[in-house]
Amino acid sequence: MSDPTAHDVWLRALAYGHPLWMTAAIACAALAARSGLAMRGARRLGTRRDPGDRARHLRIAKLAVAGIAIGWIGGPLSMYALRGRAPFETAHAWLATGALVLFVATAVLGRGLELGRHRRLEAHALVAMAALLAAGLAAITGFVLLP
Repeated sequence: MSDPTAHDVWLRALAYGHPLWMTAAIACAALAARSGLAMRGARRLGTRRDPGDRARHLRIAKLAVAGIAIGWIGGPLSMYALRGRAPFETAHAWLATGALVLFVATAVLGRGLELGRHRRLEAHALVAMAALLAAGLAAITGFVLLP
């Protein structure tokens, strides 16, 4: 089956919606990671932090995870509806699914920290870094799928 985006300029433009959305969501996740690492560094050094750091980190991180989840849904929809391909036939789809699972695990650990249910700071940081790595790998494998 031929790719409909090869013949229709509007479908081609729409097909770039998912990659652009995910670029923004992953950038947001990277900002959350940066703020989290800054808080971690301050905690390890015993230095004072800005009281707004935690709230800022939570706000950005929640936005990032929501954006990644919405974008993940857009990937299979785009493949099927715009590209005429099976949604999960690529390495990109499976790496993206793995990244989503890791981002959700990061969010679950983060929510536990936010509510004071546990102090698994290191696990939260490790899973977050794994999620960003998986997202980066998914992004790289997605380049070959661009119309």
